[in-house]
Amino acid sequence: MITVVALIIVGLFAGALASSLGIGGGVVFVPVLVVGLALDQAVAQGTSLAVIVPTAVIGTYGHVRYSRVDWSVAMPVAAGGIVGAAIGAQVALAADPLLLRRLFAGLLVVLAARLIRRQRAAPASAEDLRYQSER
Repeated sequence: MITVVALIIVGLFAGALASSLGIGGGVVFVPVLVVGLALDQAVAQGTSLAVIVPTAVIGTYGHVRYSRVDWSVAMPVAAGGIVGAAIGAQVALAADPLLLRRLFAGLLVVLAARLIRRQRAAPASAEDLRYQSER
């Protein structure tokens, strides 16, 4: 049986990671719920979406306090996200759970590859250059 303490620890870890790195909490929540807590993929995705609401509100509030939200970008993206979420939920409910798991894993692999490639191609920051010259 899943304990409340274990679930709170998952929430603390995923919430901190999502807010500090600016990633969707689902990138953390879904794998932990499926692999770590043995939930069905569809249930993990639905649970993750429900959990992300308060996490996103609090994380957004923190960034708004420091003027780190561009509302002219956020609002149209949110509008599209609402429509996309409604469509995506229907697709997920109709899809085979194994297919959902494979699609989610593939998405994580693609995102990781893009992040690694972008990091390798990024120009060195002034701090990086300063560190290299001191060596």
